[in-house]
Amino acid sequence: MPPSFATRAVHAGRADFTDLGVHAPPLDLSSTYPTPDLAAAAASYDALAGGDAPRGNAVYSRLFNPTTDRAERAIAELEGAEDAAAFASGMAAIAAVLLDARQRGRHVVAVRPLYGGTDHLLASNTFDLDVSWVAAAEIATAVRADTSLVYIETPANPTLDLVDIADVVRQAGHVPVCVDSTFATPVLQRPLAHGAALVLHSATKFLGGHGDVLAGVVAGPHAHIARLKHLRAITGGVLHPLASYLLHRGLPTLELRVLRMQQTADILATRLAESPRVQRVFYPGMPGQDPRGLIGRQMAGPGSILSFTLVEDSADAMQRFISRLRLITPAVSLGSTDTLIQPPAALTHRAVDPAARAASHITPGLARLSVGLESADDLWQDLAQALDGVARAAPIHTGEMLASTA
Repeated sequence: MPPSFATRAVHAGRADFTDLGVHAPPLDLSSTYPTPDLAAAAASYDALAGGDAPRGNAVYSRLFNPTTDRAERAIAELEGAEDAAAFASGMAAIAAVLLDARQRGRHVVAVRPLYGGTDHLLASNTFDLDVSWVAAAEIATAVRADTSLVYIETPANPTLDLVDIADVVRQAGHVPVCVDSTFATPVLQRPLAHGAALVLHSATKFLGGHGDVLAGVVAGPHAHIARLKHLRAITGGVLHPLASYLLHRGLPTLELRVLRMQQTADILATRLAESPRVQRVFYPGMPGQDPRGLIGRQMAGPGSILSFTLVEDSADAMQRFISRLRLITPAVSLGSTDTLIQPPAALTHRAVDPAARAASHITPGLARLSVGLESADDLWQDLAQALDGVARAAPIHTGEMLASTA
């Protein structure tokens, strides 16, 4: 019987530790490596430049670093992938995927909502890509001869929309599908098992897990990942060895953190839905928010991110609410051990087209909550007092407020 996920998360990427005589992951900070045998170094350089493993000599850390390699192998194992490539940030990973797609065709199909940075990169035409923004059910009709990638995020940032990966893959046909699975992690979802070509993570979030590392990672077939490693080598978007060390360090506790956070998120989602200060809660575990039954079929659980809209759906109300929080930290990012909250319309999704924001329910009064490891009761007490404070401080003569409280 194969080891469980929890066991693999502890031991992945550590196969050479016994031979090395170490217990903790070694941290190799070398920027360059001696090359006394020039022929061997040249052969290794050629292999590394093509995205393959070194031939006995790492040559230069932009091409290969053993600490990073161990973290990549660990994440590939957890995702059920042949290989993985780590980058200096989630956006660097996304950029590499898009650059690789651009080399094979100019057209990309994408489904909103996406992380605001991803949306902005696709919409900005930085890579001369023709992007078709479609609903998940419309992918098949959008695919054309020069389509080189279908890009989705599920659960989606920030409203937790769930997308059926297997159905997207069916519609995409021969076109590779890349799934941003940052919110789910391999604890709850493994897109490659549902036919996706690539799975992408902002590893800054849950995989690192402690708010102290910037990283991105893409996992998939070796041939595809080799192309991404080649792009990483020539563009320089490498992950620093110290960041690789921190990323690898976070993996053994990944399942424990994700499942504990999920338990708390479920409690908070229920309480927020019952609050008269909250207009709407976005959380896949809530009734009616998983119409295709993907939890249990595609995902092992709804996760630990939720969003909610204030009754007074305005930037002023959001500012009053945020300023009253005492335990929860107002900050972008997610997946850390402490609970973070931020208004996507004002921050992470600020650069998204206003019409697209509105269509995805990303309004001024929407808050995205990344639940940490604190007590559910302590977190709720903080949320409840901030919500009550907003209501008490709100003007009561405006027609908008009268309508919202009716």
